[in-house]
Amino acid sequence: MSDKRVSFLGLGVMGYPMAGHLATKGYAVTVYNRTATKAQKWGQAFKGTVANTPADAARDADIVMMCVGDDNDVRHVAEQALTVMKPGSVLIDHTTASASVARELAKTCREKQVDFLDAPVSGGQAGAENGQLTVMVGGDAAVFEKVKPVIDVYARHSQCMGESGSGQLAKMMNQICIAGIVQGLAEALHFGKRAGLDCQQVVDVISKGAAQSWQMENRAGTMIEGKYDFGFAVDWMRKDLSIALDEARRNGSTLALTALIDQYYADVQKSGGGRWDTSSLLTRLG
Repeated sequence: MSDKRVSFLGLGVMGYPMAGHLATKGYAVTVYNRTATKAQKWGQAFKGTVANTPADAARDADIVMMCVGDDNDVRHVAEQALTVMKPGSVLIDHTTASASVARELAKTCREKQVDFLDAPVSGGQAGAENGQLTVMVGGDAAVFEKVKPVIDVYARHSQCMGESGSGQLAKMMNQICIAGIVQGLAEALHFGKRAGLDCQQVVDVISKGAAQSWQMENRAGTMIEGKYDFGFAVDWMRKDLSIALDEARRNGSTLALTALIDQYYADVQKSGGGRWDTSSLLTRLG
């Protein structure tokens, strides 16, 4: 059993299982969630401590982890936690947020003698539940090495990418890649259907070659069946792509394809698919 006291703030589809893995591995975990019933459910399932506020959860913790909604949520929850966090403790933000809020929070933490890592994750709900997430980290490498064994409880790979904000920038690249791959897969399946092919049969073949991808292996079958009521929601992807497009405007990069696919996701939202999996891009092609 670890002697580190850990708190986890935010028990959504990602945070709930991530905090659960920590408790299962013997960490003393205190959790907070905006919806208290969710926190109570977690406390009963994992025999952990439930706090009523972020500050109550963070008090006396060696490591405080957050996985919340957006930049404003990050600021709000971190501000409360930092009122009680002790010097030498570590705040790890697993939220997918902007690089600017990560840098802002790193500065605030330094002033309070608290270490900070921006550490967005990839792998979706299944990755969180199976402890197989990929974690992209920004911040001091020595701090990362100190907490890496804790992060690796729910990660199959974690890596420090550079200074504060670098983890968020890497996550933006991750989402840019996913958007392009999903759109390509959607168009291929649309083409195959119109051409009269057995799309599952084609996927079985081309997934053994250069066209293979995680999306093809894990989403082609459900796309062919028209099933989208699961997975990483379109609403969340649009939030993430908005962050990437904002950053692109700041650094002068050209994301023409990403901007186009973002608008395709807007079409899916308008058709009522905001909570559908990102693979639902196929629905707008008919």
